[in-house]
Amino acid sequence: MQTQSNRQLWAQAVKTGIIKSNLIPMIAALMLALYTYELNFVEHIPAIIYAVLGSAAVIAAAGAYNNVYDRDIDQIMPRTKTRPTVTGELSAKLVLIVATILLIIGCASLYLASPLAALLGFLGVFFYVVPYTMWTKRRTIWNTEVGSISGAMPPLIGWAAVAPDIWHPAAWALFLIMVIWQMPHFYAIAIRKKEDYAAANIPMLPVAKGERRTYIQSNIYLVLLSLSSFLFYPLSLGLTIVSFILGIIWLGMSIMASKKKEEKKWANKMFAYSLFHMMAVFGTVIIYASVGMILNAL
Repeated sequence: MQTQSNRQLWAQAVKTGIIKSNLIPMIAALMLALYTYELNFVEHIPAIIYAVLGSAAVIAAAGAYNNVYDRDIDQIMPRTKTRPTVTGELSAKLVLIVATILLIIGCASLYLASPLAALLGFLGVFFYVVPYTMWTKRRTIWNTEVGSISGAMPPLIGWAAVAPDIWHPAAWALFLIMVIWQMPHFYAIAIRKKEDYAAANIPMLPVAKGERRTYIQSNIYLVLLSLSSFLFYPLSLGLTIVSFILGIIWLGMSIMASKKKEEKKWANKMFAYSLFHMMAVFGTVIIYASVGMILNAL
């Protein structure tokens, strides 16, 4: 029983939900790179394993560092006050040590896939911990934008793990989609947990600027998200169309819901669709790349 309890505590400390959700775009980019450059899947199995393990480790490290640094504000918000770093069930020192070990193991594993993947993995943790967690999160409404850089690193890591470079438009399409996707996603969370953020004095957009500004800014990002789909065009018209349609649906849903001026309902719909959008876009990429590689092998 104690082992299960410890497992749950560490799952909260390293944010396993975020690890799982971030591995999806990483794997999608990796698979798309294999297909784009006509690389042999079997020959790259070791790199794929290193990329998955390394990505999971660096994402876990970032989450653990964040939990250690944010203990003071986490104890104020109902949704975070039971985290083991707040309750003391896991000491901050121990979590800090584990986070550092995970960072070293993660970067080393990614390095075995490719040195560029390791560099991108380290930069992802750095951007999440320093510019986001330690600087902008408590100081500016643009904290979500800054944090989105680290949140969008998994596709670049996956691409770099197997590809000779990261300059293909499709790689940056996946990166930009992840960057832009995070704004309407996290704005929705910020409205759902508006009272929590206000109590902790965190200047999330709806807290600092109100619901109208949040609606407008979300819709602007959704327009940009839809337009970013055209970066897929040099590789696949099908991916372009699917990504564009999913973005337009999200934009239309946001506009219709915001007209009702019921911010919590708008936020719930935006949050639910954001999860569907991510799964649909990156799931389509994985299927497209997998089918393409199978057909090329026949």
